[in-house]
Amino acid sequence: MKLDPSISAVITGGASGMGEATARMLASHGVRVALFDLNEERGTRVAKELDGVFCKVDVTSDADVEAGFAKARAANGQERILVNCAGGGGSIKIVSRDKQTGEIKPYPVENFQRIVNLNLVGTFRCIVASAAGMATLAPLEDGERGAIVNTASVAATDGQIGQSAYTSSKAGIVGLTLVAARDLSSEGIRVNTILPGIFDTPMMARAPEALKAALAAQVPFPKRLGHAEEYAHLAHTMITCGYFNGEHVRLDGAIRMAPR
Repeated sequence: MKLDPSISAVITGGASGMGEATARMLASHGVRVALFDLNEERGTRVAKELDGVFCKVDVTSDADVEAGFAKARAANGQERILVNCAGGGGSIKIVSRDKQTGEIKPYPVENFQRIVNLNLVGTFRCIVASAAGMATLAPLEDGERGAIVNTASVAATDGQIGQSAYTSSKAGIVGLTLVAARDLSSEGIRVNTILPGIFDTPMMARAPEALKAALAAQVPFPKRLGHAEEYAHLAHTMITCGYFNGEHVRLDGAIRMAPR
């Protein structure tokens, strides 16, 4: 797909981090962008800088997602690009023990459901809504109507202690990728997924410098955290290369995560 002002895109989690970097990359090619996020202040500012539109969207809500796509399409037209970056996590062991009392604490299942609903179901919800709209478009070269990029994590295969919910949700996105690509092939819509490693995101920025240095040292090469722009670069390739379809690709400096 050639990127130009005739193309519009929706980026979930687009107000910061990898989503923001991808929105900036697409806008630099003239693409009309819409940012879905819960951070209204930052999202509005970034969208204004990119001459785009901000939509306050919780991807766990059918009503929010429906309203977000309606607002984005009213401003920019039907999107041909969807990039799913919205998500979150947490760390709780399946069974833990209180260090002082020895009391056994089981994982709260509602927390597992919350994370899976955000990362996996939220991604699927946006895929369904976007693909239904893309299918109405006239096809481009090779019959292509759209391209979707999802965000999983190296945790999908290298889940660490306490990441049962996060790993399950991200592994679900990886498993969804080929099925979605096959389901949507008859409509000319491609689907791919990026598995980022340890990236220098706003969440990571709050970590102590010593911790960030220790994490960077674990990366075989280059020995640093990933940059959000590097995610955007791979997303660009997945969007513009018409033969890129049904793949999940690690972007991690060759790291393999240890148990903790």
